Amino acid sequence: MKLELAGITKRFGALVANDHIDLTVAPGEIHCLLGENGAGKSTLMNVLFGLLHADEGEIRIDDEPVRFADPGDAVRRGIGMVHQHFMLVPVFSVAENVVLGFEPTRGGGFLDHRKARKDIRRLSQEFGLEVNPDALVEHLPVGAQQRVEILKALIRDAKVLILDEPTAVLTPQEIEALFRIMRSLALAGRSILFITHKLKEVLAVADRITVMRLGKVVGAADPTAVDEAELAAMMVGRSVELVVRKEPPKPGPVVLELRGVRIVDARGVAVVDGVDLEVRAGEIVALAGVQGNGQTELSEAVCALRNPEAGTIRLDSTDLTKATPKAALRAGVANVPEDRQVDGLVLGMSIADNLVLDLFDREPFARHGARDLARVAADGEIKLAEFDIRAPSARETVGNLSGGNQQKVVVARELSRAVKLLVASQPTRGLDVGSIEYVHRRIIEERDRGAGVLLVSSELDEVLALGDRIAVMYRGRIVGIVGPSAGRDRIGLMMAGIAQPGPSESDGDNPPVTNLDLT
Repeated sequence: MKLELAGITKRFGALVANDHIDLTVAPGEIHCLLGENGAGKSTLMNVLFGLLHADEGEIRIDDEPVRFADPGDAVRRGIGMVHQHFMLVPVFSVAENVVLGFEPTRGGGFLDHRKARKDIRRLSQEFGLEVNPDALVEHLPVGAQQRVEILKALIRDAKVLILDEPTAVLTPQEIEALFRIMRSLALAGRSILFITHKLKEVLAVADRITVMRLGKVVGAADPTAVDEAELAAMMVGRSVELVVRKEPPKPGPVVLELRGVRIVDARGVAVVDGVDLEVRAGEIVALAGVQGNGQTELSEAVCALRNPEAGTIRLDSTDLTKATPKAALRAGVANVPEDRQVDGLVLGMSIADNLVLDLFDREPFARHGARDLARVAADGEIKLAEFDIRAPSARETVGNLSGGNQQKVVVARELSRAVKLLVASQPTRGLDVGSIEYVHRRIIEERDRGAGVLLVSSELDEVLALGDRIAVMYRGRIVGIVGPSAGRDRIGLMMAGIAQPGPSESDGDNPPVTNLDLT
């Protein structure tokens, strides 16, 4: 099936999210759509899938103009979409999820389980989508859940499959498996629209590349004729440093000490189970793991956003085990949270006000119980320039900023005071390569000033590029501590609970740190 988007334009008030976009996807092609955060990629895909309606332009299938009233229309015309956040019912089986809303029935209108299983097994064998039709989705690893999502699209006979950031939560082995599936689909004549910000993956799997910037198509590329630097420059509009350059660490005394930390969730399940960990001044300890293995809860406990059921957390001589967030802040903990919009910012307030959320009641921003608004405003303008926050002024509402600039506001606030420990959770999630470059540089600068850094990231390339030591978490436990020289494959297997570190890797030493490619 040939798919064409011709002159697609979508406006939201004065904002032109898509500006006369032309895009053609040939049968059997893996077509990658690249662009910065806010470039308009998701809006374009939502138009294609019937979630939004274009103001101008048209969609053509095999040279015939079509208009989708809703996603159901798109599905009936052969468009399938696998969202970054899976749309599965955890307590249903694989078969029940795959046919949900499209159920085969037998006499009396009952679900035909036998036919559903048969169709799933046929598609699984044809495209290498190994999955047990009778397994409960909640018991499946993330990579298998993604295969279920792909099966949902294929069983509805999708000829064009949209994959939105499909590798965001996968281990390296699961990513390779996904690429094999994508290639088998393409060989069978199915087309794939692959949305990602990971340049290395684009060059590994794409047949053609289209680059968007500020709502427009700014170029197309043959993956055999370009490199990461050229693609990054097309995305951002300037040259970008794609390699994290840092000197070997100079670890000092232990600044953070965790002993036997156990955290239970609302169900009473231990999501962190007996963790011991040390972070020294002047080093970056990266927590690696597929998301959902306790990293989030552990980082929140270090920042006193939740208290452990058992164990101790100490920052220098201060016991933070049962502390409040304000006490942790006053003790010298800086927190770049996992979700900047929910936990890091007040979206309806100005940039200037967000920059002093942790110090609004203290000098120099308050005197005798009254806020010094002039000082807050002046401080905001200074930090706007110092941290390269792209906005007309510090009076701008922070909710109006791009994701990258919102993250810079969080980083600016947290690193504008004396810090003993920086906890950075998913610090570059959803950011473009230019913003990633900036955030990485600031994290390394903080380490080099002598702070300890606890980095939590599901991006293995980021872990390898920044971590001086890497603690791998699986099912609430640290299964090993290695150096970046352990490599992607071994760490990926540890993240999946398959491999353990070797004797020389688990002793927490600091092997030589090299310049590592983060693309």
